[in-house]
Amino acid sequence: MELRDDQPRQHEIGRRTYVVADVEPLDVDGVRTVEIGCVLWAVAFVGLLPFYSRLTAEGVGWVLWTCLTGLGLGLLGLEYCRRRRRARTLAAEAADASGAAGPLGPGDPVEPEAGPAA
Repeated sequence: MELRDDQPRQHEIGRRTYVVADVEPLDVDGVRTVEIGCVLWAVAFVGLLPFYSRLTAEGVGWVLWTCLTGLGLGLLGLEYCRRRRRARTLAAEAADASGAAGPLGPGDPVEPEAGPAA
């Protein structure tokens, strides 16, 4: 699996051209972010649970179920992020084991291939 993000340097939208800044990506996998989001959804659900009858009387009982849905979708996203992290780790280990440097970035130097001596 090759994990490469080739992105365009310019975007043309209408009559405008937007130049994308050359910024190094953050070295994050999203697991901690999704974990924190799941915790926040769970806290919101538990915090609203005692007020269930009052919420339904006001006609906003859906808020409680939105919290539960956010938690469920967050758990699915958490599993996705963990699998992605695992795949990236295995790909990096395989690249290190084979001696390959992996995909080149935009600023990486390119070494000429060694050809037959003439």
